[in-house]
Amino acid sequence: MKIRLWGTRGSLASPGPDTVRYGGNTSCVSVEGPEGTLLVLDAGTGIRCLGLELPADIRRVNILLTHLHMDHLQGLPFFAPLRRPGVEVHIWGPAGTTSDLGSRVKRYLSPPLFPVSVREISMNLNFHESSGDSFEIDEFAVETRLVLHPNPTIGYRISSGGRSMAYLPDHEPALGAPRFPPPREWTSGFELAEGADVLIHDSQYTDREYEDRIGFGHSSIAHAFQFAGLTGARRFVPFHHDPSHSDDKLDAIISEAVERYKPAFEMVPGKEGLRIEI
Repeated sequence: MKIRLWGTRGSLASPGPDTVRYGGNTSCVSVEGPEGTLLVLDAGTGIRCLGLELPADIRRVNILLTHLHMDHLQGLPFFAPLRRPGVEVHIWGPAGTTSDLGSRVKRYLSPPLFPVSVREISMNLNFHESSGDSFEIDEFAVETRLVLHPNPTIGYRISSGGRSMAYLPDHEPALGAPRFPPPREWTSGFELAEGADVLIHDSQYTDREYEDRIGFGHSSIAHAFQFAGLTGARRFVPFHHDPSHSDDKLDAIISEAVERYKPAFEMVPGKEGLRIEI
């Protein structure tokens, strides 16, 4: 399984001289299986660069959305394969409470919010709703669970060939917990991340920032490290960096957390372009 990070920033794209190393694009991660099947996790602005690197003869694209906040959807209409004739695009995402997934995606990406509709870009779109079930995409086994984040949001566990990764980019497992981490059975997202070879997880805030943002749906770096330790993940990738955090600040935040928790697992900072093979 080959993993590559194309967008690691949270909430708002933040390109500039202070975000070159960690990247300024919003959430997008590609996962390639041993048989060549490609999964795309979220469609933030990072998906544009991914689309430009995909081979011209690709015939199917599988996009797995965690939720429909704009920082995870904004890059979709700029994804080059959508405009190629004959490309079949399958989009998975959480079921809504008042309308289906396809209707919600089309509403966001249509006038007056966007100059053209998604259907004008691609006619071969297929939508699939998921809020806690399991399914297969070729060689991949995909497991989903609802997780703590405002509006319907799902996390993913993706497995193939005895290897697994968990993807929880927007997640606040400490919400409502008098003490963190709580028991495993009461921890949001635990089932998805337990024993994963790679855990890509929200780590947007410092401890101090989190105090003023409880309920916003994101984790502090401390909670992210504790969550990784609780789940027994083998490799942890801090992700969904706050748009106000410069490269130097992220270096300091992550280094301080490593020194504080001295994790038994491997920690690899989430930076655009990072490649992981498991």
